[in-house]
Amino acid sequence: QVQLVETGGGLVQTGGSLRLSCAASGRTFSSYGMGWFRQAPGKEREFVATISPGGSFTYYADSVKGRFTISRDNAKNTVALQMNSLKPEDTAVYYCAARQGGLPGSRTSNYWGQGTQVTVSS
Repeated sequence: QVQLVETGGGLVQTGGSLRLSCAASGRTFSSYGMGWFRQAPGKEREFVATISPGGSFTYYADSVKGRFTISRDNAKNTVALQMNSLKPEDTAVYYCAARQGGLPGSRTSNYWGQGTQVTVSS
């Protein structure tokens, strides 16, 4: 099992930047694919970005491609999401996800963090 704790959310103006971090417990972090998802009010949770266990593969939702960057540090058991050029439509609760031996997806069995709020003001 793995426990996930997100930090770094907050309020930012349009065009600003935020960096989210997710700290994972356990000694097998490097065997987990990691990802970020988000859920806006009244909407379903949606995929944002994912990174392979070793960090060599990343994939992004079209809506964030070129603005967000996912990265991980297996020595520190952390995964980060650097968010630049933020837009009001990026406002959501952001969740960290982990899946052992594979990439977390919307329909896979994942471990989830508690979420962190990101609000982008116009």
